[in-house]
Amino acid sequence: MLANISLHPNKWINTERKATNHPPRRLIPFIRWCVEGAGLPISIAIAASITLGFVETFIAAMIGYLLDLVLVSSPKEFVSENWAAILVGTSFLFLVRPVVFHLSSYFQNLVVGPGLKGLVAVRLHRWTLGHSKNFFDSDYAGRIAQKEIQAADSVTDAVVEIIHTVLFAMATVLASFWIISMIDWRVGLIVALWALGFFFLMRFFLPRLKRCSASRADAQARATGQIVDTISNISLVKLFANSRREDRAAIDAFANLRTKMVFYGKELITFRTCMVLYSGTIFFAVSAACVFLWARGHVTPGEVVAAGSVAMRIMMMAGWVSFSLMMIYTNLGNIEDSIATLVVPRSMEDSATAKPINVRLGRLNVENISFQYSEHKQALTAVSIDIKPKEKLGLVGSSGAGKSTLVSGILRLHDPDEGRILIDGQDITEVTQDSLRQNISVVTQETSVFNRSAYENLAYGRPGALYDEVIDATKKAGAHEFVMDLIDDHGRRGYEAHLGERGVKLSGGQRQRIAIARALALNPEIIICDEAVSALDVSIQA
Repeated sequence: MLANISLHPNKWINTERKATNHPPRRLIPFIRWCVEGAGLPISIAIAASITLGFVETFIAAMIGYLLDLVLVSSPKEFVSENWAAILVGTSFLFLVRPVVFHLSSYFQNLVVGPGLKGLVAVRLHRWTLGHSKNFFDSDYAGRIAQKEIQAADSVTDAVVEIIHTVLFAMATVLASFWIISMIDWRVGLIVALWALGFFFLMRFFLPRLKRCSASRADAQARATGQIVDTISNISLVKLFANSRREDRAAIDAFANLRTKMVFYGKELITFRTCMVLYSGTIFFAVSAACVFLWARGHVTPGEVVAAGSVAMRIMMMAGWVSFSLMMIYTNLGNIEDSIATLVVPRSMEDSATAKPINVRLGRLNVENISFQYSEHKQALTAVSIDIKPKEKLGLVGSSGAGKSTLVSGILRLHDPDEGRILIDGQDITEVTQDSLRQNISVVTQETSVFNRSAYENLAYGRPGALYDEVIDATKKAGAHEFVMDLIDDHGRRGYEAHLGERGVKLSGGQRQRIAIARALALNPEIIICDEAVSALDVSIQA
C-alpha cells in the first residue's frame, strides 16, 4: 500500500478528510486543526530535511579533512593510502546527498505543499459555509473569500518553510556545533553563544513583524472587499453614474493598504540590516579563534579550514533563515487575521441529537413566534399560522411588515426569540438544517443565479433529478423556450450555456423563471414564494 502511495503524490493527503471538531481560536491549536490527517507525510518531510542538514554540514567539513590528508600524504601514494576516505566522500557526494535531497524535495514540493493547501482550503471553506446567513450578510463576500484563501496559503507556506528552512537550519547548527566542538570545545562554545544571540534577535524582531503583517493583511482584505463589492454591483454603479465615488473608495482603501505596507517595510529593512551585521560575526569569530589556536599548535590547518567552511555556511545560511523566519511570522500574522474573521462561534448549529426531517404530508404550524433584529427593531410578535397539507396561503403586508422574516424563520435562517415552528409535528430546531431546507422549495424576491450552465442552475436543489424531470419543471415555469435559445460567449447552447455572473445574460423576468423552475424541480411538499412573480414578464391582452 505504501509503495503504491509513493508513486502518487496526490494520494498521501486526503484533502476531503473532515476535521474531528471545530477550529480553535488560538494560533498553534488552529494550525494543528488545519493539518490534522497529514501527519505521516509531514513527519517524513521533517526527517528528510533534518537528515539533509546533517549531510550538507558534513560535506562542508570534508574540505578541511581533505586538506590534512593532502598535507601528510605523498602525491604518488595519495590515492592508495586514502582510498577508503575517498570512497566514503564520493559516496556522500554522489549517493547519500542526492537521495536525501530528492526525498526531501519530493515530500515538500509534491506531497506536503499541494496536498496541505487543498486540505486546509476545503476544511476551512466547509467550516465557513456552516455559518449563519447573518454572518455573510454582515461582511464583504470578497473579504470572506480573501480570508479563506489567505489562511490556506499561509498555513501551507508556514509549515513548508518550517520544514524546509527552520528544521534544516537547526540540524545544520547542531551538526556544526558537534564538528567544531570536536576540533576545539572553545570554538564550539562560540557557535553555541552565537546561536543563542540569534535566537534573542529573532525573538525581538519577529513578533513585531507578525503584528505589522496582520495589520497589512487586514488592509489587503478590505481593499479586495471594496473592489469585489464595486464589481459585483457594477450595474448600479453605471446606472447612477457613480464611477468617481467608487474610484475614491478604491483610492482610500489602497491608500490605507499602502500605509500599512510602508510601516511593515520599515520594520523589515531594520530587521534585515541587523541580520546582515550579526551573521558576519560567526565567520569572523570562528575563523579568528581557529587561527589563534593554530598559531599555538592546538589545531591543524585542515581543522582551521573545516571550521571556517562550516562557519561560512552558517553565515550564508543566516540571511536565508532570517528571511524565511520573517515570512513564517508574516504567515502566522495572516493566519491570526483570518482566525479573527472566520473562526467565530456559529450563531446556529444542529443540536447533537438532530435527525433528518421526515416530511410526509407537509403540514406547517407556526406557534406564537416572536423575533427582533435588535433591541429597538421588532420584526414579528406572537405570530401563529396553521397551514394544512395541499393548502395554499397568501400573506399580505406592507414593506417591512415581517413577511420575509417569517420565511427565513421557517427555513431556520434564524431562530425565533419565542415560540416554535413545526413541520408534520417535528420542531425544526430538532432536525438538521440541511434536511429541512432540502424539503422546502423557496423562490425569493432576490433571485440567485450561478455563473454555471443553465442545467446546473435548474437542478441545483436536486442534483440527482432525472433530466426529463428538470426539463418538465422548466417548461412548467415557462422557461424552456428562452433557455433553448441561449448561446454563451464560448458557443455553448441551450441547457449547456452558462448564464454569466449572477445571471447577467438573462432579464429579470427570465432569472425569476429560472428560480421558479429550480423550486419546481425539487418537487417538495412545501413551496414558499416570497414575491416570486414580482419580476415576471407577463403578457396582458385587452
